[in-house]
Amino acid sequence: MNSVPKSRLVTLVAATLALALAAAALVLVLADVATTSTSGVTGGQQLAAPPSAAGAGRERVADAATRALATLNPLYRTGRLTDVNCSPGPLPPGSMAAYRRFLTRVTACLNKAWAAQFRKAKLPFTKPRLRIITSKVKTPCGAWNTGADGVYCSTDRTMYLMISKEQLRNPFPLGVTRLVAHEYGHHVQQVSGIWRYYWIARSASGKAGRLQLSRNSELQAECFSAVFMSTMKDTELVTASDWAYTVDWFRKNGAKGWPQNDHGKGPTQAAWMTRGFKRGTPGSCNTWAAKPRNVT
Repeated sequence: MNSVPKSRLVTLVAATLALALAAAALVLVLADVATTSTSGVTGGQQLAAPPSAAGAGRERVADAATRALATLNPLYRTGRLTDVNCSPGPLPPGSMAAYRRFLTRVTACLNKAWAAQFRKAKLPFTKPRLRIITSKVKTPCGAWNTGADGVYCSTDRTMYLMISKEQLRNPFPLGVTRLVAHEYGHHVQQVSGIWRYYWIARSASGKAGRLQLSRNSELQAECFSAVFMSTMKDTELVTASDWAYTVDWFRKNGAKGWPQNDHGKGPTQAAWMTRGFKRGTPGSCNTWAAKPRNVT
């Protein structure tokens, strides 16, 4: 997914969701793969692999209950994301130990905030794993693409975060926090059942439909990220000026470099970032029920 250089989402009953999640042995493989722009800012693509043989013949058409996993998810009724008083500390340049400590602390904050939100929704929750690496690795979701900063692989429910020499030399704490929170947003989609609908719908869609579904997923993850960032509003980490700079960068550059519109146009990315940040609720990030013109 994108990281910014320094210079600055009718009621669905929880039991229905649990039954739907257990209904099929579907292995969903979705990974974020990034390429580097000339400005040093990176962006990501979401790739989906076919389900396992055990689930390949099941539920090829998304019924109302499956669609409700995305459009009426219980998370949307949980109000503001829990403020866990996240304070990951400083991120000085040149220290891998400091970078690891910072990312671990941010992830711990995300774990606490989203675990509390899942309890409100009466949904089961599991934490993602975090792997901090300095060189490309092959994940269960496939080979690591050149230039990728972060990958969430749903097969092993792991966030892979790669720290480059440039990032080590010139860290942007807000930018890397937003990146981790975005990848975590994909984990939220995975464990809440939202991605279950994504895959089933995608398997029955043509190219245009798959791109629309990808935008729904990516823009929601970006909005989830902004919701988390809002819990640290006006702190040393998330100053008004740094946040404004970040949103403006995405407005101008968020879609650059992509051969197809699978993440949304820059202004659309900025709009969902702003919406999530201002409202601070998962319910504000329901891209799946939004009008198509708002998920372009």
